[in-house]
Amino acid sequence: MDEEYDVIVLGTGLTECILSGIMSVNGKKVLHMDRNPYYGGESSSITPLEELYKRFQLLEGPPETMGRGRDWNVDLIPKFLMANGQLVKMLLYTEVTRYLDFKVVEGSFVYKGGKIYKVPSTETEALASRASPDQNIPKCQSREGPQ
Repeated sequence: MDEEYDVIVLGTGLTECILSGIMSVNGKKVLHMDRNPYYGGESSSITPLEELYKRFQLLEGPPETMGRGRDWNVDLIPKFLMANGQLVKMLLYTEVTRYLDFKVVEGSFVYKGGKIYKVPSTETEALASRASPDQNIPKCQSREGPQ
């Protein structure tokens, strides 16, 4: 590799990818490298499910009741983007959207104390959740216009 670069970016986490994309779109010659055989660093997604068990050295593997391993995609760090947030605007600007898809999340789950819990996504789910510290949370109301 006897080429010259304006910038060398090490790592393929979200921050490094955005930085690399912005510099590239702005005319910089970028070499983007990662020591891992996968993209995403600590914020990568692992699929199939069997790879997750290998990564955390769980010898028994996933139970058959969990279905096919390819049906699972586990984020090491959950990534939610606000539909019209600044990060989405940066991703659109860098044209990284050619390589990624935006999808509606069907559900989000956390693993705690040996159990899997669904993260509430509606007011009803939040009030009914066992994870809620206070079951007597008042209902949120909003008003529009003069009062």
